[in-house]
Amino acid sequence: MLYNFNYIIFMIPAFVLMLITSWYVNAAYKRWSQVQASSRMTGLQAAQRLISAGGLFDVRLEEIGGNLSDNYDPRNKVLHLSRGVAEVASVASLAISAHELGHAMQDKEDYLPLRFRAALVPMVNIGSTVGWIMIMAGLLLNFLNLAWLGVAFFAGGAVFALATLPVELNASQRARVLLTNSGLVTSEQEMRGVSNVLNAAALTYVAALVTSLLQLLYFVNLVGGRRRR
Repeated sequence: MLYNFNYIIFMIPAFVLMLITSWYVNAAYKRWSQVQASSRMTGLQAAQRLISAGGLFDVRLEEIGGNLSDNYDPRNKVLHLSRGVAEVASVASLAISAHELGHAMQDKEDYLPLRFRAALVPMVNIGSTVGWIMIMAGLLLNFLNLAWLGVAFFAGGAVFALATLPVELNASQRARVLLTNSGLVTSEQEMRGVSNVLNAAALTYVAALVTSLLQLLYFVNLVGGRRRR
């Protein structure tokens, strides 16, 4: 009832964008993971150096499984690096390590957009679970106020995706500054590679925002169409 052929029509642009994004991210990572960093430092070694340079002494480093699964956990102050980043001395490894440490810097400085995004997490978790139930129940019972409440819960996902963009873009900008100021990136080619990897990563968050907005638009159309009938 909630997901039908119209849903596929609404989501086609998102599906196409996600496919393009996935290809672009993998291509950028594959290309620049094969270009050795002039510093000869692995992602783990670079992270250790940047932690010291940035005064982020409470941040711990841990290796994590998976590919491109790197992340910073602000609750436990842990920077997780995948094996392909932690153990490889490539331009891609430098970019990813520095980006995640950009989040650690945001955490240390109480960066407002990061706090705002974190505050949205409980609402998004509830909305993703309860929203579609409210919509379905509202449509089945012809209680459209309940259905619209479900749509409002779903809207939290779009707000979260929108709030994520400035956080990620800021982390990437910090990464560029960190790598330049620390001397880990010195050539124009390396900076071009760093920017390519970071821009590809940013595109994933644009795709997530488009997907959330189109899904929200579908539910608005679904509930609004019931009211018109």
